[in-house]
Amino acid sequence: MEIESVKCECCGLREDCTQDYITSVKASFYGQWLCGLCCEAVRDEASRKKQAHPGVEEAVRAHMAFCKKFKSNPAVRVADGMRQMLRRRSGDLSKPDTSKKYSSAQVGDDSSVSLY
Repeated sequence: MEIESVKCECCGLREDCTQDYITSVKASFYGQWLCGLCCEAVRDEASRKKQAHPGVEEAVRAHMAFCKKFKSNPAVRVADGMRQMLRRRSGDLSKPDTSKKYSSAQVGDDSSVSLY
């Protein structure tokens, strides 16, 4: 089994995966490689639309556009995405406290993001 490093076409995060897994992910997302977090975000969005494949294709395009708006370090986006996913699953959908701002320069990027 050969391991290959592949870059997410949404957020730019790199993952080491087998070729079989890469092929299966691309088949699920119209030829696009998505990291685990972006896969979950797309599936979540598609399930909200209550459509089959047209919903997935639309969700992939929407998520890719969303990721391109923010040019922060992929590690920061992963952490922020995990935070949002956990809040959503726990039912805590209250507004986040936007007064806590930290610079993501600490992880190699010069834009600022909110970390909670």
